[in-house]
Amino acid sequence: MKSIQEDIKTGNYKQAYLLYGEEAYLKQQYKQNLVKALNPDGDTMNFGRFAGKGIEVREIIDLCETMPFFSERRVILVEDSGFFKNKCEELADYMKTLPDYVILIFAESEIDKRSRMFKAVKNVGRVTEFARQDEKTLMRWAAGILGREGKNITQKDMELLLIKTGTDMGNLRMELEKLIMYTEGRDVVTAADIEEICTTQIQNKIFEMVRAVTEKNQKRALELYYDLLTLKEPPMRILFLLAKQFRQLFLAKQYAAEGLSRNEIASRLGVPVFVAGNILTCARAYSAEELQAAVEDFVEAEEAVKTGRLGDTLSVELLIIKYSSGKNAH
Repeated sequence: MKSIQEDIKTGNYKQAYLLYGEEAYLKQQYKQNLVKALNPDGDTMNFGRFAGKGIEVREIIDLCETMPFFSERRVILVEDSGFFKNKCEELADYMKTLPDYVILIFAESEIDKRSRMFKAVKNVGRVTEFARQDEKTLMRWAAGILGREGKNITQKDMELLLIKTGTDMGNLRMELEKLIMYTEGRDVVTAADIEEICTTQIQNKIFEMVRAVTEKNQKRALELYYDLLTLKEPPMRILFLLAKQFRQLFLAKQYAAEGLSRNEIASRLGVPVFVAGNILTCARAYSAEELQAAVEDFVEAEEAVKTGRLGDTLSVELLIIKYSSGKNAH
C-alpha cells in the first residue's frame, strides 16, 4: 500500500497494478486514488473501464494499441475480470510488450498466484494485497476518524463497537459516520451511543444470542432469535452459526486448559484477540463435557431437520431453551 502511495506522490508510475484481497473498502480507496492521480481531470477520451466476467480481451488490447489523444498516457481500469483465476494467455503474453504510454489497473476479488496473469503483472508492475486488518489497526483507524471530529472513545467501548459492527472497514466507516452525527455537540462516544445507533451484523447478532444463552438469559436469547427470524434469516443458517460458535467455545475451553495464551487462542480460532476474550468468558459458563455434548446436539438437530423429524424453526428454539436454562440436563 505504501508503494502505491509513493508512486502517486512521486509521479513515477508502474505500467500495471493489481489490487486484490478481502478488504474491499481499502481496495476501493486505493483504486480511486490511483485513477484520480492518473486521470485528474476525469478525461474520458484517454480513460477506459472494463468490468465483469465477460470482458473481450481483444477490446482491451485494441484500446492499449490506441495512442492517447493530447495526453501522455492512456489509463485502463479492469475490475473483477476473472483473468487472474481463469486462463488468459493472450493478455498475459501482451503484457510483455505493453506500450509505454499505457497504465493498466486491475482490481480483482479472486486471484490465483500461480496464474500467468499474476506473474505478468508482477514482472512489469505492482501487486498489492488488501488483507483484512487486525483489530489494533482497525481501532487506531476508527479512533483517528473520531479524533478528527473531536471525539474520544474508551478501549472497552471501541471493542464493543467492533463486536457489533464486525471488522469490515466499509461497514465500520458507515457506523462511525452514524455515531459522529448522533453525538453532535458531545466529545465522548459511549457504550450507550453504540448500543442505540449501531446496526449489529447478523453474525454478531448470533454471538450476542450465544452470549445471552451462556449467561442463562433465556428471555434475551429468544428475543434475539426472533429478531433474526424477522430479518428473514433462515433458521438453518442460524443453526449453522450457533453450532460454529459452540464449537469455538469448546475449542477455546480446551486451548485454555492446555495453557495457551489469549493471543495463541485467537490465532488458532482465527478471530481478533478481544473476540477470543469474549469467547473464553462465555466458555466459562459450561464444563468441557457440556460443550462437547452441545456440539453433538447441534449435529443431531441438523440431522433431525434434514430428515424431517423436526421443523427447522422449532429445533433451534429447543436448543436455545436447553442451553439457556439454569441447569443443562442431558
